[in-house]
This record gives sequence, structure tokens and C-alpha cells, in this order.
Amino acid sequence: MRKYYTRACNFYHGRVAKKLIQSKKALPLNDKKNIAFDTLEIFKRKKSKVESHLIYFKDVKKLRKNLKSIVKQDLKKIVSKRKNFLKNINFSEPSIMGILNLTPDSFSDGGKFNNKNKSLNHILHMIKAGAKIIDVGGESTRPGSKTIPAKTEWKRIEHVLRNFKKKYKFICLSIDTRKSEVMIKSAKYGADLINDVSGFSYDKKLLSNLRNYNISKVLHHMQGTPNTMQKNPKYKNVLLDIYDFFEKNINKKFNDNKIIIDPGIGFGKNLKHNLTLISKISLFHSLGFPILVGTSRKRFISQISGKHDSKDRIGGTLASVLFLLSQGVQIFRVHDVNEVKQGILVFKKILLN
Repeated sequence: MRKYYTRACNFYHGRVAKKLIQSKKALPLNDKKNIAFDTLEIFKRKKSKVESHLIYFKDVKKLRKNLKSIVKQDLKKIVSKRKNFLKNINFSEPSIMGILNLTPDSFSDGGKFNNKNKSLNHILHMIKAGAKIIDVGGESTRPGSKTIPAKTEWKRIEHVLRNFKKKYKFICLSIDTRKSEVMIKSAKYGADLINDVSGFSYDKKLLSNLRNYNISKVLHHMQGTPNTMQKNPKYKNVLLDIYDFFEKNINKKFNDNKIIIDPGIGFGKNLKHNLTLISKISLFHSLGFPILVGTSRKRFISQISGKHDSKDRIGGTLASVLFLLSQGVQIFRVHDVNEVKQGILVFKKILLN
């Protein structure tokens, strides 16, 4: 467990960012010239307490020796370019991951696309709307959901996987599953990405079984299981505990750097946990990997909006996506692709003006 953590903050965008980078008054985030920062928040774990303070990036040299070394290492990862290891995905630009739930019981669209024609039409609709990644899932992981057999899960998604790469050669295919049997079958059909909400802990043989396949992975955080995760989740400090989870698992479980990290909004977190993670999301840039976040239609939106809640929660989803975009998050997992794409296009145009 770390004692110190480094978060880039106070971001600038567009022309202002470029000018500040050129004049060396700010640093580029992930080597991008259109988003810059000039401030660092340094967290310190002190027994059961966490302290933090802000410093100007040029004042790192004034820190005491051991802390300066840690912050410099973190800073190197924060400013470094993210390698484009995922097929046809450029991490210098925001990418939308469209959700295809082929389940009867997912929390917002269960049973909606189970029909073969409906599922294929929805894939085409999401791609035309701007999705660069399609995330296919055959098992619901909503709060309170129970595990289903791998055979049942595979039966639900097989018809999509059989011809996906023949039809959509340049679209990234992601598989939302916890089971190595489903992952391996999906890899044989050309899946590019494995999105495992358990953080590759559900199936103990999983990573060893996948070593023969050159496939990227989403390291997702979840406290507990889908059946238990929302039963009074607790953390010492949600932000730093999840950072520790990522750092430990990256070093322990993976022998390559083809990893995307996802803090798991709503997976074993209450409203305060979720808001802390979203508002301080830029801490995770110091891990050196692309960040994926899924806020689409999540319960925290209704907890905030109260009587202004709506069925698809597009307003709350878009508000969170645009904030996350301003913090340099690279991938957004959403249901309503066209609406989110529209919001991103307008937001970026305003920032670049």
C-alpha cells in the first residue's frame, strides 16, 4: 500500500491549453496538446486519516527527497502518451463503448435486444451513431443479480459473435463476462477486449487460460459480487483503496500492458463513493493506463435528481460523461450512443473555440 498519491488537476483545454504548454506554464495530459494541467493534488495516508494539499507543478523540485521521487515517477506516467494497443482505438480521442445486453434481466434494458434481429439492428444503430466499441454481455451484473451457468451465458451471445468480425472488421468487439470458458470462445471469434466486472478474480484459472490469446483487458473494480455488492459497501478511503487495488493487480496478475482501468461506478459503492470517484477520477492517470468509466443510467443519477429522474437518465448520464471528458477519461460505456456522441461533439467544439 502506498503512502503518497499524485493527482493532476486544474485542467485547461483547447487553445488555452496549447499556449500554456508552449510557454511551459502547464503540462500536457497523456501527451495531448489540447488538455493541460498546472496543479497537483498530493494525498498522504496517515494511519486512519488521509491528508491532501495542492502544489504548482514547478514546485515539485521543492519537495523533500523521498516524496519528490514518488511524485516525479507519477508525473512521468501522467504526461506520457497512452499506447494505442486496442484495435482501431486512438486513446488520444474519446471513444464510446456501446452496450449490448443480451439478457432478460439487466437493470435498464433487460430483454430488449434478445431477439436475433433486434440485437443485430441495435449493433448497427450504435455503430452508425458513433460507437467504436461494442460491449456484448450475456449475464446481468445488476445489484442483486445471481450467477448463471457459462453454457447459458454463451448461448445468449453466440449468434452475435459468430459473424461480428465478418460484418464489422474495424469495430472493436468487447465481451462483458467473468467466465474463462466464455472468454476463450469469444477470443476464437475475434474478440478484441475482455471486460470482466470481477477484476479477473471470479475465475481463478482465467488469466492462465487466456495467456495463449493476444487480447486486451479491462481491469474493473467491484467490491463483493453482483449479488452482495450494494449491501452496505465500506472503504477506508474509496479513492485510494481503489487505486491500491489497481496497482496491486496490475503488478501481480498481468504480464503485458494492454490494460484499461475502470473504477466500477455503482459496483459496491454508495452515492458518496461514486461522487468521490467521478470528481477525483484524474488520480488514476498516474497509473499510466487508459481509463474507462460507465455512468450510463446508473442509480446515482436518480439519487441526485430525485423527482427529476427519468427512464433513460440521459441528462445525468451526459452530465457525468462531459465532466469525465474534461478530466481526460478516454472511454465511455453507454446505452444511448447517439445522444452521448452529440454531447461530446458540441462540448469539444466549445472547448476548442
